[in-house]
Amino acid sequence: MRDVYYEHLRAIVDDVVRLTGWVRRALASATLALLEADRRLAELVIDGDDRIDQLTTDIEERVFTLMATQQPVAGDLRQLVATLRIIADLERIGDLAVHVAKVARMREPESAVPDRMQPTIRSMARVADAMIEAVAHVVAERDVVAAADLERRDDELDELHRRLFSKVLSDSWPHGVEAAIDLALLSRYYERIGDHAVSLARRLVFQVTGARAGQTMESLSGSV
Repeated sequence: MRDVYYEHLRAIVDDVVRLTGWVRRALASATLALLEADRRLAELVIDGDDRIDQLTTDIEERVFTLMATQQPVAGDLRQLVATLRIIADLERIGDLAVHVAKVARMREPESAVPDRMQPTIRSMARVADAMIEAVAHVVAERDVVAAADLERRDDELDELHRRLFSKVLSDSWPHGVEAAIDLALLSRYYERIGDHAVSLARRLVFQVTGARAGQTMESLSGSV
């Protein structure tokens, strides 16, 4: 009986990893739609969010079923509770990818990102993508050291966010108010994706160690 229970746990982990892959692809497509003013691709990201939401709901229901029927304790209970919070973070990252796609759709046939700002947005998207990729590894392998390294990557994303804002608020900004608002929103979306990835990693640390994530992440970061 317990073998079946652990098979269900493993299947849930596999689906969380699958959900991570879907979210990652959604963000990559949204970024491409944004930079290339591709309305069709933006629409695909927006329409595809239903699939992410459905898988999130499916995982959630299976977790609740295991909690109700198997009465897990200690580490298993932590894993199930953490999983509920992890999929909530992933769903929110998917929503942020949709926000990026909606900006792309709104400004098409022009790009919402002026040419001079595209390298910054590309860099933010690259770091965010690397963080989501790391999340899949962290979830699959329960790798708390890799989880701690996400803090460092988030610092890089925060720095890019600050640089973009300094350019948008500069007196020499040449692209007008509309572009400034778009970029402020976009930068915030990517920065929030990093925050959710870190939040997710901290939940994984708690799941594995049972310790409060903030202190554990700090100690692990010193060893990375």
